[in-house]
Amino acid sequence: MSLLKRIEQGQSTRADQPTGVPASGSSHGESAQGGGLSSLQTRRVSAPSASPQAGTYFDLKTRVQNKLLIELDPSMDISKTDEVRRTIMELFEQILNEENIVLSRPERQRLFEQISAEILGFGPIEPLLQDDTISEIMVNGPKNVYVERKGKLVRVPVTFDGNEHVMRVIDRIVAPLGRRIDESSPYVDARLPDGSRVNAIIPPIALCGPTITIRKFSKSPITVDQLIGFGAITPEAVEFLKACVIARMNIVVSGGTGSGKTTMLNILSGFIPSDERILTIENAAELQLRQEHVVPLESRPPNIEGRGEVTIRDLVINALRMRPERIIVGECRGAESLDMLQAMNTGHDGSMTTAHSNGPRDTLSRMETMCLMAGMDLPVRAIREQISSAVEVILHQERMRDGTRKVVNITEVTGMEGDVITLTDIYVFEQTGIENGKILGRLRPTGLRPKFMDKIEAAGIHLPSSVFGVGDRRRY
Repeated sequence: MSLLKRIEQGQSTRADQPTGVPASGSSHGESAQGGGLSSLQTRRVSAPSASPQAGTYFDLKTRVQNKLLIELDPSMDISKTDEVRRTIMELFEQILNEENIVLSRPERQRLFEQISAEILGFGPIEPLLQDDTISEIMVNGPKNVYVERKGKLVRVPVTFDGNEHVMRVIDRIVAPLGRRIDESSPYVDARLPDGSRVNAIIPPIALCGPTITIRKFSKSPITVDQLIGFGAITPEAVEFLKACVIARMNIVVSGGTGSGKTTMLNILSGFIPSDERILTIENAAELQLRQEHVVPLESRPPNIEGRGEVTIRDLVINALRMRPERIIVGECRGAESLDMLQAMNTGHDGSMTTAHSNGPRDTLSRMETMCLMAGMDLPVRAIREQISSAVEVILHQERMRDGTRKVVNITEVTGMEGDVITLTDIYVFEQTGIENGKILGRLRPTGLRPKFMDKIEAAGIHLPSSVFGVGDRRRY
């Protein structure tokens, strides 16, 4: 997007508007001040300074930044990051020399990085986004920023100038996606250009100020070998899951928040043969499929008038008319679960989805509840029969106390006994102890073979007995 277009996206904030909260009833284009350079020119941040020295530095930064924005060519293509950074650097040095501003080399570099992050990136959190050791970023208002490193939450010395500053960053994230955030719609799900998941919520709902939660995606997607190296899963389990995907088993990946469900869904979808047509359906597109024939679909929230909403359920229904061979739903959290089950039961084998739950049995209960949310007034037994005939494998993950993420169950849905859906564990995580705060254990086969082995063999896949913990090669 050119600088000129980004400038056109912004408008001045109303003088009587409270800090950090866009005008009620304004459209996204009216509230999305951070979508372009004009937002930096027209919004004046009035954050209290921690000290006179901090105030002087802030004034200097604001003055240089505003002058730099005036000097920059509005038609410049900011997608050419290196070229734009060189231009900013030249103008930056020129402005410092013209105003006779004397700074040490570290101060000069720090000021330049902060200003270029404001213009090209996402302000103070830009360095955190570039740090590969950070997996999650949490902005709790302008002065409290936390990150997750190696599964542990730590506070970082990063601050914003005020609520307006946080709002600019939120607007810059959601504006390119055609989404909005204001008093009438105070929270939004979005994604960064690299696919990282973003949730933002603003006052008056968020009492501590505008709040941002970013679940980062690795620049290079996690591979199966890395998962095995992390101890999240075993080679035998991977071999079994790969066979399930190729043989077109319907799989539900379950677990709590932050347990690695989307990462696992990416891994599993990588086993889908490249000659199949895949449709992905998500609230905010996160899946990073490497196959060539992929059609990604994304839901859409209602506009300011409450119209134009496209739900996950609408997309699942529409997907059935798009000649899919595989349907992958990023997450089932409501009435779309019923339509997903219908798709699995009507010839769209090999479909996959995720669901929040505490275990394989709880996954079935949640799916049952979500189907009831569709308002079809179906008897519970009918829903359970749909679930038992549609879902074949439940892969459950957990985020352990030490911050690691592990697959703890791979379970087969075997059918119905009376009114109860029966399950058979094929793999179960067995904890053997704790050493230096780290949980020790291994995902072990139970020795039971799934009933759908004939489907796997019909696909031309012959798994060795050791995969199921039988024979001399059984691992302990």
